Amino acid sequence: MEIRHNWSVSEVKTLLEKPFMDLLFEAQLVHRQYQPHNHVQVSTLLSIKTGACPEDCKYCPQSAHYRTDVEKERLMEVERVLDAAQKAKNSGSTRFCMGAAWKNPKSRDMPYLKEMISGVKNMGLETCMTLGMLNAEQASELAEAGLDYYNHNLDTSPEYYGNIITTRTYQDRLDTLSHVREAGMKICSGGIIGMGESTNDRAGLLVELANLSVHPESVPINMLVKVKGTPLEEVEDVEPFDFIRLIAVARIMMPKSAVRLSAGREKMNEQMQALCFMAGANSIFYGCKLLTTPNPAEDSDMLLFKKLGINSQQVAQKPDEIAENELLGRVVERVASRPTADDLFYDATV
Repeated sequence: MEIRHNWSVSEVKTLLEKPFMDLLFEAQLVHRQYQPHNHVQVSTLLSIKTGACPEDCKYCPQSAHYRTDVEKERLMEVERVLDAAQKAKNSGSTRFCMGAAWKNPKSRDMPYLKEMISGVKNMGLETCMTLGMLNAEQASELAEAGLDYYNHNLDTSPEYYGNIITTRTYQDRLDTLSHVREAGMKICSGGIIGMGESTNDRAGLLVELANLSVHPESVPINMLVKVKGTPLEEVEDVEPFDFIRLIAVARIMMPKSAVRLSAGREKMNEQMQALCFMAGANSIFYGCKLLTTPNPAEDSDMLLFKKLGINSQQVAQKPDEIAENELLGRVVERVASRPTADDLFYDATV
């Protein structure tokens, strides 16, 4: 399958509306062509500075604009961060993500952030941070300190964005991603489903991500966690099959990216999570809390992995798996060019 950067909203909407089984079949073929089989990368996310954020993101309990139960906290001491990172590694995480509720980091914060990065990397963990907007100089500083990934979500489509956030523009977000890429770091960027957006908006979000000059290395797909006190606390729940469809289309559009099940997983039963993995999700956040929202317990994740035969540790592909992937690539091309969409079978002689 050709990796593209020229998707249209109408194309993506057509994918989202395909028969469910056909869509999962296509997504799984793409997944097996480009990703290790039965592997899920495990990350841990820690809030290193909580609450009192000046942004007005309507989904966020950390915004200073809304009355929620989140208590504001100062930037966490470096020692506490490193202690949490060690515990995450001991529990099986391979990447440690640090999040701060800021519009953007200040100069006074940078030495502490760089010390955190250095300490976590010395443990053999990959490092990721989400600190709000970055200018080019800040991105370079973090990259020089050794930061591997920077997370900055686009949240939704450009058209729907103004309904959710007014304190920073969509272009501000794209500019931050550009600074991160130019500094040599990997990008983690995705969005949130269930904020009242339309199918067109969901398609538009994926188009923005997939049409970047380089696909994000990691694409977190969040299902809205409704929090009392935020403007979205009464919004309608996401239909589970619609969420799984989005995972599948993200996999098809960005074959080499890690597609991460992020916020909202605590509300998903095992069957829904299994279908998400079938659709191409191959990364999760691990631990009982994501910043300020609940997440499944570590034990339940490991039990689910065992039931599904999923290996959470990175493994090298064997020669026979590489050959199988080449065959699957040819199958994907045949499926994509098939004249009828309602046929689930393919030519075994391909």
